[in-house]
Amino acid sequence: MADDSKKATGAKTGRAAKAGNAGEQASRGTARRGLVEDQIFAEAARLFAERGFAGTSLQDIADAMGMTRPALYYYVRNKDELLARLITETTEAPAAEIRRLAKHPDADPAVRLRGVARAMALRRATDPNRFQMLIRSEAELPPELARSHRAAQRATLRELILLIEEGIESGQFRPVDPRTTALAVIGMCNWISWWQHSLGEQTPNEVAEQIADLALVMVRQPDGHVPGGAGPRGVIAQLRADLDYLERALDQQSQAKGAEKPQARRRSS
Repeated sequence: MADDSKKATGAKTGRAAKAGNAGEQASRGTARRGLVEDQIFAEAARLFAERGFAGTSLQDIADAMGMTRPALYYYVRNKDELLARLITETTEAPAAEIRRLAKHPDADPAVRLRGVARAMALRRATDPNRFQMLIRSEAELPPELARSHRAAQRATLRELILLIEEGIESGQFRPVDPRTTALAVIGMCNWISWWQHSLGEQTPNEVAEQIADLALVMVRQPDGHVPGGAGPRGVIAQLRADLDYLERALDQQSQAKGAEKPQARRRSS
């Protein structure tokens, strides 16, 4: 009886050990697959940036990876799958991050704008191939991907405009044109993808910090909130800037109302 019990216990221990080893092997296999997939997508982004989506074949990607084309099919089904993931990671994921940063409830507009600019700049400085790939392949995107890409672009621009408007209303930002300023911030960050190779000893984090500071300089009120120095002339300059902002806001309201009237007439007819 005792011998039978020992044998049963030993068998259970052996099965548990085998199961544990199998689990470890599966975990290592999953991790290795993930690393290979990341490298494949990085090479695909580089090649799409250099040659365009249409000018890059799966054989090109396999050659860059040092593997055969049949081996590549173990990780990806086709070029469209590669492009879809790259577009999602390059546009939709950053748009969600920007939306979260722009709406942070515990930070003022200046802190949030700096955070948004830093996040965008860091992405471009860390992986410039992704954005170059996006621009190079933009005209070749399938309709569904093109729609999601444009939606993410509009969402990012909208969040920045709202954030800048909030900063103006709070008095932290100068009365700049929100849309023009938002586009300037986005353009400044995106352009890093083209000059990132010439950074020298600067790290992506250092570049992102500088770009974030520049974004704030574009909008922040000077000390004393009086442009042109203190005194009556400074006050007049501030009043003129405020009036310019109010005129732009009123013009936008008038245009919006003018666009609503034809729609209301169509609905009533």
